Amino acid sequence: MSVLLALFTFLAFTSADAKPNAGLKTWGRFSKLPYPGDKAFLYDTFPKDFIWAVGTAAYQVEGAFEKDGKGLSIWDTFTRGGNRMATGDVGSDSYHNIHADIRAIRQLGVSHYRFSLSWSRIFPNGTRGSYNEIGTNYYRTLIKRLKEIRVQPVVTLYHWDLPDHLQQTLGGWSNPGIVGIFKDYADFCFQTFGDDVKYWITIDNPFVVARHGYGTGVVAPGIKNDPDLPFRVGHNLLKAHAAVWHLYDRHYRPRQQGKLSMALASHWIKPSRTRLESLRECQCSLDHVLGWFARPLFTDGDYPTCMKTRLGSRLPSFTQEEREQVRGTADFFALSHGAALSFQLINDSLKFRQQEDLDLRMLLYWVNAEYNKPPIFVVQSGWYVLGNTKTEDPKHMYYLKRFIAEALKSIVIDGVNVIGYTAWSLIDGFEWHREYGIRRGLYYVDFNTPDMKREPKTSATFYRNVIQRNGFPELPENRPAQGIFPCDFAWGVSANSIQVETTPSQFADPSVYLWNISNNGELMRLEGFSAPPLRRTAHCADYATIRQQVNEIRQVGVNHFHFSLNWSALVPTGDVAHPNTTLLGYYRCFTRQLLQANVTPVVTLWHHTLQRSSLPASLDTANKWLNRETPEAFADYARLCYRELGAHVKMWITLNEPNDEIVSYQEGHQMLRAHALAWHAYDDEFRHAQGGQVSLALHMDWVEPAFSFSREDVEPAKRVLDFRVGWFAEPIFGSGDYPLGMRSWLRQLNSLDLPVFNEEDRQLVKGTYDFFAISHFSTKLVTHAKEDSYTYIAMLEVQHMIDTTWIMSPRPVVPWGLRKALNWVKEHYCDVPVYVMANGVQEDPARFKDSLRVYYLYNYINEALKAYTLDGVNLKGYFAYALSDQRDPGFGLYGHVHEEVIIKASLSNYRNIIQHNGFPIEGGVPQQCPSMPQPCLGCHELVKRPVVGFLTLVGSGVLITLGLIIYYTAKRHKECY
Repeated sequence: MSVLLALFTFLAFTSADAKPNAGLKTWGRFSKLPYPGDKAFLYDTFPKDFIWAVGTAAYQVEGAFEKDGKGLSIWDTFTRGGNRMATGDVGSDSYHNIHADIRAIRQLGVSHYRFSLSWSRIFPNGTRGSYNEIGTNYYRTLIKRLKEIRVQPVVTLYHWDLPDHLQQTLGGWSNPGIVGIFKDYADFCFQTFGDDVKYWITIDNPFVVARHGYGTGVVAPGIKNDPDLPFRVGHNLLKAHAAVWHLYDRHYRPRQQGKLSMALASHWIKPSRTRLESLRECQCSLDHVLGWFARPLFTDGDYPTCMKTRLGSRLPSFTQEEREQVRGTADFFALSHGAALSFQLINDSLKFRQQEDLDLRMLLYWVNAEYNKPPIFVVQSGWYVLGNTKTEDPKHMYYLKRFIAEALKSIVIDGVNVIGYTAWSLIDGFEWHREYGIRRGLYYVDFNTPDMKREPKTSATFYRNVIQRNGFPELPENRPAQGIFPCDFAWGVSANSIQVETTPSQFADPSVYLWNISNNGELMRLEGFSAPPLRRTAHCADYATIRQQVNEIRQVGVNHFHFSLNWSALVPTGDVAHPNTTLLGYYRCFTRQLLQANVTPVVTLWHHTLQRSSLPASLDTANKWLNRETPEAFADYARLCYRELGAHVKMWITLNEPNDEIVSYQEGHQMLRAHALAWHAYDDEFRHAQGGQVSLALHMDWVEPAFSFSREDVEPAKRVLDFRVGWFAEPIFGSGDYPLGMRSWLRQLNSLDLPVFNEEDRQLVKGTYDFFAISHFSTKLVTHAKEDSYTYIAMLEVQHMIDTTWIMSPRPVVPWGLRKALNWVKEHYCDVPVYVMANGVQEDPARFKDSLRVYYLYNYINEALKAYTLDGVNLKGYFAYALSDQRDPGFGLYGHVHEEVIIKASLSNYRNIIQHNGFPIEGGVPQQCPSMPQPCLGCHELVKRPVVGFLTLVGSGVLITLGLIIYYTAKRHKECY
């Protein structure tokens, strides 16, 4: 697959120069990439010379707004007007804390630091005549300190803080005269700092400056009267940038050898409908935000056609000379992406009824295609957390991981020339229109301390680790395992229930039919006639529903099938002396037919569901499981099932997934007693004769610390596992009591909810197992840090969250979580035999080429193999969930269209894994296992018994067929029918 992608990439990028709207192919290209394989996390590293950077902006962090001769900027004025609540007067006080910032930069291990110069600190009124030596020395010192720690500066000349004097006297960027003033300011900066600077950004995010500074008024200078003014401002910004680029190119580049660009920011946009018109609207949306400035710089010196068509005379025009002046004035593509623009400042009018999306990889590909493969430096990227978050910022960290991972895929898979990545930002500061309401720093700033104390956040630790490893190098545990399971491994498929039709489908129709052989050959019922009643008891082979289901199970290739009985239907009155004998007979036939097909039945007595209790009516009261009689009634029900079905069933699950979050501790206590009573009933009364095994199955999704390197999150993860799994596991498989961590935590909360085992119940429950069975579907992250937009469990003081790089459907697909869950069982309960009793993923039932389920089963089974072969887990079996969409919608290996049964791609792939008993080493010695007898449904030794014969009478072109009963004696032999 990767070879094909590499070939595609080579062909795509050896084409001729990009044409206008070349980026339009982006949406189609990504819609055709293999799913979900392309969405899987890529373990790989960045190029050796990759730029790892972190950044800040002057007004956000410097403070000292009037100190040492600094002039006012438009932000100093803007924050004092209207209903603004806060200012950047102090910010993070970086002006007085160079040493603290340098220490943070060194700790991160970055190669580059992007910062901006405060124009009004160097030229207080914006022009050279107001030069401020002290302000200039601040930047000399900063650059010198960066050189000492071997970090290269990336310097932005203008990051939104225009000297206020220029705004008041000239109208700021709305006046074409500012072009020359900006050029003179840049000339001074090149002359003063250029020998030590190899990367320059002229203007940061001109879209925000023009549209929101001079259009919506959301940011400084806050002008919002003229709807056409933003386009004139943008025109001047482009000409100012071009003038500065040519200045550098002619006078400074030969000696300083630096590179210069303008930082452009954009959202990503995806179509609301899969039509070409929607794609064109997406393209136009990007043109109005990114292309507004990128097209003049990187293509032809003019605005995108879409903008010119829709805006007409509102959009200024370039002369031919101006086009030539602007065209090609960028040495690399400086791209900003993330919370600075996306999801905040884009007006719906620029989305053209399409949908905004946060996809850096697709944006990088679009830039690459649209602007003829420029080197792309991501000069700003990151997310944010709300201002009440301190050093634990899991949301920020996982968005950072996502963006870096997307940049890596862009390089490795898409062939895009991404040369660097800048995490934003170094420290918390003044967040423009959001003031101090959000924090974007890798370092937490305590604004209430005199020295603005900086502390690394968990995102800083994460970023440092990524830089040290230059990406995400593949580790041994990330690689697929090769190997096989033992010969007696239980391969199974699970279903919550089976289809039950207790009316035999054969020999039930007494009608006589006419066979119209001269016309259409159809059978026509003969009114007024019927065959004599059959004096014959029903046989298992009479049930077409059983034959069909068993045939479907056989086609999967499994040797075990797990399904649940219906307690309330089997014993509707609650009195086992009066069971539903018809249903009991149906279950007996079903299990018998499974055995004849060489499939071992695994039967659950009671399956906990959210929709219904499945308790008999007499017990399905307000008390339900709280009723002290319910466990005894369950044990009696279990005895009935053992007695009637035990000849065919050798694996029993008493309770399936009773450890649901909605189950109270008191209910769980009675469920434990019920399980124990049912287990002892089998052990004392049936095991000797039947030789089976009994246990319960626990739901066990894995719980991973959000910060695996932080003990503060390891403890919450253990706590959640105690409360979710240990709650039922420890009394049975361990001490006979609830986990110590569970009891101590509730004691801290002064909670008396958790019942106490008396000695009799402790002895009753402890050790009531023959194996450990789990249902596992997904993995969650937990952290003790509390952030909005995630689920916070107050009682456990933990927050559930996900890694944004995980595949979702709708729960996260995290194969390694199964291996960790299996190892948890081994670590807590030694060499107990373990069965994965249900493992599956929900996918659109209409997807018969269910590629997500194919991916899911392959990778989860591979992780199970690692647990068995590498970790020594005593894994005895694996059951895929589920058999059919008909009984378990969205999870089935079989799909259904009307009455037709569809074999999905996942079934064939699962069967292939079973046939190979895992993932054998290519060219290795084949596994030698004893051959199993071939299944023969309906096989039995024939003795004297009734069979059906047919007598046909021919008359007048019509055959009259009567079913007759014929008795005969056959020799004792086996025969399949």
